[in-house]
Amino acid sequence: MPIPPATIVTARLDLIPLRIADADEMVGVLADPALYAFIGGEPPTRSELARRYRAQVRGRSADGREAWHNWIVRERSTGEATGFVQATVVDGHDGHDGHDGHDGRQADIAWVIGVPWQGRGHATEAAVGLVNWLAAVGVAVVTAHVQPDHAASATVAARAGLDPTDELVDGERVWRRRFSAADRTS
Repeated sequence: MPIPPATIVTARLDLIPLRIADADEMVGVLADPALYAFIGGEPPTRSELARRYRAQVRGRSADGREAWHNWIVRERSTGEATGFVQATVVDGHDGHDGHDGHDGRQADIAWVIGVPWQGRGHATEAAVGLVNWLAAVGVAVVTAHVQPDHAASATVAARAGLDPTDELVDGERVWRRRFSAADRTS
């Protein structure tokens, strides 16, 4: 069942569904090479970012198995973009594809906040808002992959209610939160 895109509102932030035109502003947000110390890669060009966003706004993988949800994190007081959050959502699995085998919707999430806005709680607030939204739309399990030496991202995951597991995927620790049926509203 598809989940329609929605704006997610937190105390100070608006998480706005991604548009291709966001590449113009986001290229600056993602420009600092220090941002890639833990996540790898390098700052994207505007054309690389626009190409990535064109794929992401389709909202689904080519085989239709994954729903892609991407938001630009904006400070409500200024409207300024400070980063992004994303969730890849899949429905029920048998455990043979890297997911944990539980029935129901599962989401893998990620967050990136630009260097000038780090240390202000934006990542935590955005991740908590995202996790709460995912529970409200019926997601049963939320995971995030955090590089083991990235203490700030581990703190964000913990504050979003995820617990570290013993699982490592591509050198990153898997953090997980399960919601009971009572936690989910759909």
